[in-house]
Parts: sequence; structure tokens; C-alpha cells
Amino acid sequence: MNEFQHFFSDKNILVYDQGCLSPKDYYTPFALTDVLTTYSGVHNQPIIHFWQLDRAMILGMKDTRVTHLDKGICALKQAGYPVILRNSGGLGVIADKGILNVSLILPNLKEKKLEIDYAYTLMWAWLKSTFQTKHLSIDAFEITDSYCPGTFDLSINGKKFAGIAQRRVKDGIAVMIYLSVNGDQKMRGESVRRFYQASLGDAFGTNGYPPVNPSVMANLDELTGQLLTINKVKEQLLSVFLPSKLDDHSLIKIMETEAFQSDFNRQLVKMKERNNVLNLEE
Repeated sequence: MNEFQHFFSDKNILVYDQGCLSPKDYYTPFALTDVLTTYSGVHNQPIIHFWQLDRAMILGMKDTRVTHLDKGICALKQAGYPVILRNSGGLGVIADKGILNVSLILPNLKEKKLEIDYAYTLMWAWLKSTFQTKHLSIDAFEITDSYCPGTFDLSINGKKFAGIAQRRVKDGIAVMIYLSVNGDQKMRGESVRRFYQASLGDAFGTNGYPPVNPSVMANLDELTGQLLTINKVKEQLLSVFLPSKLDDHSLIKIMETEAFQSDFNRQLVKMKERNNVLNLEE
């Protein structure tokens, strides 16, 4: 039993698969993350949340401080990417039908606080438990010229296929990862590069904004040599847990309660208000 499996050995895990969302529902996974993270802390309950957007660029708060945001958004729209501003800092990532977003939501109780790096390491350990072999190593270090670079970028042979972020709400933590499973990763990289070129001009690649190089990123299917689909990756990620520990029914009932819906709707309003800064049409 490795460290990741040991951490969850005495815990049952709620699983919620939100599927692939169309533009009218783009705000929902972000609002849901905050509500689920709060619930996790209150009830000492680990949760796994899967979701996708069918095609969008998810901006971080730092992206709104570029010199010419309007020009950057225009470049993304020309490439066919609607834009959404998430409820956390950092930099932008692409979301589409070939990218799986996964949140590992954990209680972070006062008497047993999880250090930031330890929470990141748990996600890294989950990916290693799922995909690493004696011939294939999954590394964690910053790929500085990828989009949304960070200390816990996950890569195989130096090619980044995933990035990890954290959001801490009250007594809960959401450790969030985007996994580039399949699709045109080169086009994703080129689109993000054009966003920063258009929005920063001569300052491209400076002031904490990455000099995006599409060639440093790749898909998990290419890097593992496996024919991977989104559903197959979900199945493989869940396969590291004992089936008896996974519960994919209870959370749906919990989400239907009046209290949960009230909290969710409140977070949804916050997401809509936050996105007003982009001056996008609803």
C-alpha cells in the first residue's frame, strides 16, 4: 500500500461526475467546488469531482491584469474559445472535450491541517498510482514555458500533461488538476500563446506571464502510448481505490437538499458577478 492509498484506507469517498458542460452551465463547476469544499470540511468527508467544459479558456485573476485584456479575449474568440474567469488566482488554462478536470476535495480540520505541499503531493501520488510504471515516470516540477506553470506541473519525459492548483475554503481543500488526455494539444498551446501575445504586446513573457511554448506540452495518451478516452481515465483513476470505499449515489441526494441548493445558488451569483469584468454576453 503506497502513501496515497494509506491516506484513504479508512475513508469512504463520495464521487460526483458532472460530465461535459455546455456554455450555459460553465459557471456551475466553480460554484460547486466551493460548496463541496465547505461540505467536506463540515462533515469530514473526502469527495472526488469530475467535470469538463466543451470548449473554453478559463482565465485566472492574474490574467485580468494584462495590459490589453480586450485584445487577448478577441484572439481567443477568433480561435473559437469562449472565456470564463474562475474564482481563484493564477493563470489561464484551456478546457475542452479532451481535457478532464478533477477535484480531490478533502477536509482540512483545525486539529489535522494539511500542508500546502502535502495536499499537492497527494494529487501527484494519485496520478502516479494510476499511470506510472517501472518504464514510465511521472515527474513534478515547473515547466516554465507551459501555460499556467507551477511547481507541481506533472510531466513525462519533460512534457507537461497536467497542472495542479488548490483552493482552500473554511475547513476544506480542493486540490484541482486538469489532465490533457487527448485532442489537439498543440492548438491549445498556440491559442494560449496568442492570447498572451495579443494582451501583453512587447511585454509578452514578462511580469510573471509565461512565454508559452506549445511544444513543451503533450497529451497523456501520447505520453503513455495508450488509447485513452476521458471515461477510461476516470475509470483508471477510481480503480486505485477499493470499490467498497466509493459512493457515487449519496452526493446526488445531498445536492438536492434546500440548504445545499441555497449555498450553490449563492456561489453561482458570485461567479456571474466576477465574470462581469470581462464584459461578456450571457
